[in-house]
Amino acid sequence: MINLKHLHSLSKNLTVLYVEDDISVQKIMAKYLKGLFLEVITADNGVEGLSTYKSAKFDIVITDLSMPKMNGIEMLEQIRSINETQAILITTAHNEPDYMARAIGIGVDGYIIKPFDYEQLNYELYKISEKIEKFSQNEMYKKRLQEMVDKKTSELNKLIHLQKYNYEKTLLSMVEMIDERDTYTAGHSQRVAYYSKIIAENMGLDKDKCSAIYRAGILHDIGKIVTPDVVLLKPQKLNDLEYKLIKEHVNVGYKLLVNIPMFEELAEIMKDHHERCDGSGYPLGIKSDEIHPLAKIMMIADSFDAMTTNRIYKGRKTVQKALAEIETLKGIHYDIDVVNASIVTLKDVTLDHNINQLPHTEVEKERFAYFYKDNLTDLYNQSYLDVILVQNSYEPKYSNLYILRLKHFSNYNETNGWSSGDIILKNIAESLQVYMKKSVIFRIFGDDFVILDNNQCNIIDIKADIDKILKGTSIILKVSSLKFLENPIKSVEELEKIDRK
Repeated sequence: MINLKHLHSLSKNLTVLYVEDDISVQKIMAKYLKGLFLEVITADNGVEGLSTYKSAKFDIVITDLSMPKMNGIEMLEQIRSINETQAILITTAHNEPDYMARAIGIGVDGYIIKPFDYEQLNYELYKISEKIEKFSQNEMYKKRLQEMVDKKTSELNKLIHLQKYNYEKTLLSMVEMIDERDTYTAGHSQRVAYYSKIIAENMGLDKDKCSAIYRAGILHDIGKIVTPDVVLLKPQKLNDLEYKLIKEHVNVGYKLLVNIPMFEELAEIMKDHHERCDGSGYPLGIKSDEIHPLAKIMMIADSFDAMTTNRIYKGRKTVQKALAEIETLKGIHYDIDVVNASIVTLKDVTLDHNINQLPHTEVEKERFAYFYKDNLTDLYNQSYLDVILVQNSYEPKYSNLYILRLKHFSNYNETNGWSSGDIILKNIAESLQVYMKKSVIFRIFGDDFVILDNNQCNIIDIKADIDKILKGTSIILKVSSLKFLENPIKSVEELEKIDRK
């Protein structure tokens, strides 16, 4: 959960233009924003919003997409033509995928789903305020850096020195941006760069090409910088729209790099790393002869790392299984010569088995909680149980599973009201949290709980605690258990089928 004091310290000197045609929503949102920002100016539609924007300077523009007279997309396109670095947040409903895709193309900094969830709202406001602060600090840093460069130009060849110095600083800056955005992506980029380079060396490519593919590997996912956190950091499989949005990272990265002379060669390599020899790749669907030769190496390095790294929703393959899968696609997805070289080069690499998408830093934990914490009880939710069951199937960590079902809970809600039922669920969750150090606890199916452990908690004590909470109600606690060795379940769906028997 975002610390509101920290958010206010970042936002208190910033100004906001808020455009919303629904006046009731506008008033509520504006009142909330005024408690955080220095100044909040509102507009009722895109025409009024654009006119207001032209008359003043704003740190942040927050706008709805679907509006009369001029919609949010049309307004943002004109704002971008005025100020291409303007910080922008959009508010949107789930039924606006076309607007969302166009908004991503414009380069918005985030989006807030309607109706507003204040945790997500605070997170997006925190993220964009922090970005503005870092941008300001970076501008000061660049100014000091330029002063240093100017001093050196009298002693060294100006053109050569400036190109080399800026290249090194820019490269490191981009890598740091990836690191700060998503630690998994950062490690992935480093590994793809390394794998690409050693494959290229094994194929006898010259030093310059080996260096180029390494640098391109470092930057090959740089376009994901503009992908919304809700998509990029989603620790589950993406839906069709989310997958379409994340595929845009190739085009974004290419456009980012191709117009910078020192990165032009790298851009040409990285833009083809998701293409496939049979034309089934993206973004252009080109075939083997049209794909950049070094990209044919990078695409295998990229796939190999994805296969051999633990992800939230799937386990890693061994080196041998990953290479065997790549070999089955030789001449189809991948170039024959590159596959042959890769099998020889990568067969003895050592994998870091600690790499995964689980959170490490406090910020990552907040992002993680956004997806996997139950809002009512603060326990883990059903989606996370699905993840843990998948992980436990390929890397066993828990031996026991207990299902705590509240019989007649629906009847209790109907008689006493949902709020009373929520109080009971919260009280049960608080009693279960005592056991969190020894077990992992989830709320599922609305009124049931699941505990995973290794014979570390006393289920009799747990049942006794809950029975005290349920005393005087019509609700009855039913506890059932299973051992994973006897029932190697891999999903909540399988668990539900077993529990019904």
